[in-house]
Amino acid sequence: MKACIDIGGTKVAVSLNSGNDLDLLARRSEPTAKTGDNDALALQVMRMVDEACAEVGVPPPSVQRAGVSSAGPFVMREGLIELAAPNICGGIAGPARGLPNTWETALLEAPLQRRFGQVRVENDCVAALEAERRWGALQGVDHCAYVTWSTGIGTGVCVDSRVLRGKNGNAGHAGHMFVSDNDDALCGCGNVGDVEALVAGNAIDRRFGRDAASLLQLAKSGDAGALALVHHLSRVMGRMLYNMIITLDLQRISLGGSVFWHHREFLLPLLAAEIRGKLPALTAGCELVPAGLEDRVGDYAALALLV
Repeated sequence: MKACIDIGGTKVAVSLNSGNDLDLLARRSEPTAKTGDNDALALQVMRMVDEACAEVGVPPPSVQRAGVSSAGPFVMREGLIELAAPNICGGIAGPARGLPNTWETALLEAPLQRRFGQVRVENDCVAALEAERRWGALQGVDHCAYVTWSTGIGTGVCVDSRVLRGKNGNAGHAGHMFVSDNDDALCGCGNVGDVEALVAGNAIDRRFGRDAASLLQLAKSGDAGALALVHHLSRVMGRMLYNMIITLDLQRISLGGSVFWHHREFLLPLLAAEIRGKLPALTAGCELVPAGLEDRVGDYAALALLV
């Protein structure tokens, strides 16, 4: 039995897998732990795995492998990964960001390794990229990316059939690039005015006083003010995608995440419009597509690390 663990800025999801198929057992989800000591998240994950074991009637010690798909960035401490995730660790940007802790990092790999023995931790979008390449919309594509537009903005990238990771597993943090001028949108990483600070799900509420779902619904109904804001959000996000395409010479980008997925038919043409016709020698032939694993890409991301 293997543990599949998906850690995001909003929620943690855990499930079990008993073989090489796609069956995920005893799935459960909770808001991400953000209070207490900085081992609170790891303790939450281990408790949830134990609860999943109880549900299917297997002894918790029988789970000796864990795949962890987690929001980053990561820092390495004595060769083991800790999280420096802007939407989890409140000590990075300080009290102005509003998170209920002062953590600079959240412990992760060390306590999980003590519990499970064999643990593989990857950035959630790198793991989602692997899942999309194995089972989803990126099968057979050598130069590709997975992008999530959700609580945060994340990417995983693959060039020449090689998934890029970087020195600490942080390759692909395109959500923290700058694409426009802004002096008041504070990101949890401490940046002011990066992509995540401007358009991530939690940024929309902070900037415009309306959650992403209601803003997008209002725009789809034809409200002029909401539509103008959504065009602004899509322009920022589209510029990030454009920068990725021309830098990495990509063939296809698969998109997921709660903000995008629930409004994909509305947002996809707006994002494509920010790329179409710009430097066609590099952008022509690169397509934007919804995630092939649909809204389950996060669940299968952790499983992809174990097969």
